[in-house]
Amino acid sequence: MKQYLLLILSLFLFFSCNRRDDNTAAILTERIQYDVFIKSPDPDLDWWVQNIEGSKREIFIKTILDNALSGKVKVYDYTNQPLTPADLKSQLYRSDTFSMQRATPPYKYFDTVATHSIDMKDIVKIRFLEEWTWNEKTLFIQKKVAGIAPVAAAYLENGELKGYKPLFWVYFDDKYPLKTNVK
Repeated sequence: MKQYLLLILSLFLFFSCNRRDDNTAAILTERIQYDVFIKSPDPDLDWWVQNIEGSKREIFIKTILDNALSGKVKVYDYTNQPLTPADLKSQLYRSDTFSMQRATPPYKYFDTVATHSIDMKDIVKIRFLEEWTWNEKTLFIQKKVAGIAPVAAAYLENGELKGYKPLFWVYFDDKYPLKTNVK
């Protein structure tokens, strides 16, 4: 009888240790990157589709920019080079001086200053870098945000949308930015 009890206990321990737990999450992807509109480009959509409500969006963007410009968080450019607050400020708010020639006689040259700045209202997307895990049995997917990049709409002089420009990266995971082997 003692042997049967020992055998049953051994089998129970063996199968319980090898049983796959329903809460086991496997890595689906270590890195996935995608853009999400936070200001809807389509006014005909419901307010919550591709959109964060205006006052919350403004606080969100302002907080990210304030922390980046003050140096409270480390920021990186799109090639993952570290940016100082001064570097970031010069990218977000810059002035260019152009030498131009007058169209009428005596055709003298003159300097003009063009200032370019990113306005908070131009930040319409957030680029996410995430790690996804999932449970194969329950199909539960968990996302871990590793980094974010505010993305601004860029316009041509005539007001036409030129495209979108990521401004900088903020990482929340110590393994980012990834170190690459440079040869």
